[in-house]
Amino acid sequence: MIRNNLKSYRHKLEMNQTEFSRFLGVALPQYNRYENNQRQPTLEVALRISERLDVTVNDIFVCDANEKRPRS
Repeated sequence: MIRNNLKSYRHKLEMNQTEFSRFLGVALPQYNRYENNQRQPTLEVALRISERLDVTVNDIFVCDANEKRPRS
């Protein structure tokens, strides 16, 4: 599973979710799902977020390799 550090970046910038979603250029409900790990952004959105935060995608999104995946 991929997790993200969006909440910690938002706190560093001292913004609420509405301000941060506008800063990133995504709708608030969409951003809320990202921050709560309910959805993953598309590559295009992930790249735009990393550009706005001036960090790499890998700084924001982390793959949790220890988490077990369900078998098909």
